[in-house]
Amino acid sequence: SAAYDGREPILTFDEVVAIAREASARTGRTIAVAPELKHPTYFAGIGLPMEDAFVAELRRLDLTGADAPIIIQCFEVGPLERLSRRIDAPLAQLIASEGGPVDRPDLTYAQMITPEGLKAMAAYADWAAPDMTLVLPRDADGRTTGPSALVADAHAAGLKVVIWTLRAENAFLPAERRRGEGFADHGDMAGYAAAFSEAGVDAVFTDFPALARSGRSANPWSN
Repeated sequence: SAAYDGREPILTFDEVVAIAREASARTGRTIAVAPELKHPTYFAGIGLPMEDAFVAELRRLDLTGADAPIIIQCFEVGPLERLSRRIDAPLAQLIASEGGPVDRPDLTYAQMITPEGLKAMAAYADWAAPDMTLVLPRDADGRTTGPSALVADAHAAGLKVVIWTLRAENAFLPAERRRGEGFADHGDMAGYAAAFSEAGVDAVFTDFPALARSGRSANPWSN
């Protein structure tokens, strides 16, 4: 509703970190943040480079160490490679189900999730962050077909795996997890989360953290 216009402005990165730190102090557990660098090559091309400003902010907030409560994400390769030489904070290479990183026209995401591609990724990243359907593929009827080799290959390369994005609505679930008739109806996301846990993924991005947590199996999420 327009009645709320101007009442809740977009949070700055500094404000998000402050919220996480307050929650960490209040709960006694580490609440990390996971910022994503969005289209850095495009913005650099129009005179709005973000990497130097981002690194300066990370240093100001003391978030550059290997144990910093942060995971920095990007679909592009070059920005992560450069960040890996400037800071020690955990980095995650986002991987789509098709296409490739826009800053590397010579490379596809399919090539990046081969054993050789994952070994190359491990030279600059700590996490592989694939679309969830690359871990549990779906057949022509929209049903999951069992885990791919991606998690095992990533772990063999020394990478952790975080998938995106678990949502409870039928529109985002495989056919066997849907409940009800509408795409907006909620299905069995907890069971779907359990399947990813059993497939060995280390963490998930989700809009429904309570459901994801309830679905974890004997291999609990690390984050």
